[in-house]
Amino acid sequence: MTLVNVQRLVKRFNSAAAVDRLTFAIEEGRCVALLGPNGAGKTTTLKMLAGLLAPTEGEVRFASNADKTAPGTLRPSADIRRFIGFLPQYPAFYNWMSGREYLIFSGRLARMPKKEAKLRTEEMLRTVGLEEAGNRRIGGYSGGMKQRLGIAQALIHRPKLLLLDEPVSALDPIGRREVLEMIRLIRKETTVLFSTHVLHDAEEMCDDILIMNKGRIAVAGTIADVRRQYSEPVIRVQAESPLDESVERWRDFAFVKEIESGRYEARLAVTDLEEARTRLWSDLGERGIPVVRFEAGRTTLEELFMKAVKA
Repeated sequence: MTLVNVQRLVKRFNSAAAVDRLTFAIEEGRCVALLGPNGAGKTTTLKMLAGLLAPTEGEVRFASNADKTAPGTLRPSADIRRFIGFLPQYPAFYNWMSGREYLIFSGRLARMPKKEAKLRTEEMLRTVGLEEAGNRRIGGYSGGMKQRLGIAQALIHRPKLLLLDEPVSALDPIGRREVLEMIRLIRKETTVLFSTHVLHDAEEMCDDILIMNKGRIAVAGTIADVRRQYSEPVIRVQAESPLDESVERWRDFAFVKEIESGRYEARLAVTDLEEARTRLWSDLGERGIPVVRFEAGRTTLEELFMKAVKA
């Protein structure tokens, strides 16, 4: 079932459009990665979905069965914040509070009764692995602990949709792994949309991807569908001697669509992988080119991303 439907969303700051006619849908129970370079409009989009920024044009429709009215329909959402959990890229905490106090405070801000906020706080401390650190001041938490506390804050009121803005960008490898494992567990019960520029995280964690560029959606779909639709056969060659002459000769081969090359390496997009592999390998052997690497395969998600954001 569609949880959120975004229609022609626009956000202008003065005359500049940070988000330009954005249209997409998020299905309930999915984990979605919002990808794009810095300045693509990811944070602005998340803030509009969270109700923290008003769009210049367009609308966000949220599934109305979230509040048990007219199940299965979507309604224009004047205020959907009670259905949304949000962790900004640079969350702010009251460092003099303990983690436990902060979560109770967050629950009360979400209009939870005091007793429920306390019970939910204990549940969330266990979920994010901070039960033993619950009475410690937040100022003494590591970066990874603060991110886990931030996710607990975003989930305290049981939102339908969890929005995370670059949740692991500022973490060391250990903290990054801890937070990704948390997201892996959370996505079993909550719809998740998180922004990132780390392609590996998207491939590892998500069902769907949205690639943004210059405020617009460049590519969208399930990871499997995107790979199937946009990937193409490629040959990658690396040699110990210059490939300049070889590259110029290969440009005339009928099966070669495109070549990207440096002095000692080349990447060829081809139409027929088997023919390309046979002909290129034979050509290299005949001319005695010392090959370090010869790889036949298909374009990666990272290559698709780079192509999309350069368009």
